[in-house]
Amino acid sequence: MLHTVNKSPFERNALKSCLEHARDGDVVLLIEDGVIGALDNTEFTAMVKAKMGTVKICALAPDLEARGVSSKALAGIELVDFGGFVDLAAENGPVQAWL
Repeated sequence: MLHTVNKSPFERNALKSCLEHARDGDVVLLIEDGVIGALDNTEFTAMVKAKMGTVKICALAPDLEARGVSSKALAGIELVDFGGFVDLAAENGPVQAWL
């Protein structure tokens, strides 16, 4: 299953809920303001790192770039472009959007 999170973890608890419900082998894609959850050295870093062993966590690179935080992404987060987003959706359906 592909889970998408588009809200900042500082704004909503969508990332926390998503990570609590994601199962082994699922993919989490952080998009829009959700890419803030991909940053290193935040209060959410430990939560994201803890799930990285069982869940693939990706972030949309253009959204990181648009927010000026590309260089601050947590090691181990896979950065994808829009084509990669489409590939993830095609390969990991169904898609669950966390709002």
